[in-house]
Amino acid sequence: MSFSVITKDELARVTGPKKCCQLSELAALIKMDGSIHIAGRMMAVTVVTENAGVARKVLTLFKKLFGLRSEVMVQRKVRLKKNNVYLVRIPPRPEVKQALVKLGMWDKESNLPSTKILPSMLTKICCRRSYLRGVFLGGGSISNPEGTYHLELISTDAEHAKEISEIMQNMGLEAKISTRKNWYVVYLKESDQIGECLSIMGAHTALLDFENVRIYKGMRNKVNRLVNCETANLNKTINAAMRQQENIRYIAAIIGLDKLPPVLKETAELRIAHPDISLKELGEMMNPPVGKSGINHRMRKLDKIANDLRKKGKVRFAGKP
Repeated sequence: MSFSVITKDELARVTGPKKCCQLSELAALIKMDGSIHIAGRMMAVTVVTENAGVARKVLTLFKKLFGLRSEVMVQRKVRLKKNNVYLVRIPPRPEVKQALVKLGMWDKESNLPSTKILPSMLTKICCRRSYLRGVFLGGGSISNPEGTYHLELISTDAEHAKEISEIMQNMGLEAKISTRKNWYVVYLKESDQIGECLSIMGAHTALLDFENVRIYKGMRNKVNRLVNCETANLNKTINAAMRQQENIRYIAAIIGLDKLPPVLKETAELRIAHPDISLKELGEMMNPPVGKSGINHRMRKLDKIANDLRKKGKVRFAGKP
């Protein structure tokens, strides 16, 4: 089961405690998944969804808010995922038009469908949360947080997509809009924004799972960066040690280590005898002990002597002295 389905299953069980919130959520669901049919002088409504919980919520809200009973039909897709499709139908009745007017879906004066969200649906923050939840249940999806972060709400109406974006922005979410064929996609890509959106809609269990994955990914990425950094440092140390040994052998072959100052001779001999130890460990073996910076300074002097010998045209000797 996808993370998107899990989130919708949770939200399908969340209902606002107030009637105004329930009206807002039902209005959003019809806007996203519904269609209005005129039969004679009466109206009917059909809501189509692939989620059984969403179908149950539509049925329950129509009954609770307006006393309207619904018919539910189940069809099975024959293509692609072959999921069940649930058709919730409110049969033609005089009360259906009254319900649509109250939901802001039908304009009483013009006697035409209303394209804008009824302002009363968005007056309170609780209603805006409920509307956003209805939009997600009707046309939203969220990617598995183990992959890329992406939450989107798809509408067939450009004006409605703009209104959804404004609702989200009003709640501090930096929603953007893109087009995909004939659809308008309101989306979030930042993980913290997606987490906040889940919280606003009331998907608290999904939010907890989302944050757990996000924290795990953050820790894993941090560990990977540390490992990469340590590997780079180790490679740098190994390359430096190999260069130091090669230069010391070159000096030994060309002029001999006895020609070096005592401190450089001691450093060179210890490096050849202990090729794998760090500069810090090398310094501790000196008599008296020398710090890492002191050893590093001596190694730079040995490198310079070897390079000066090469510049004078001496033959390079890569073998041991």
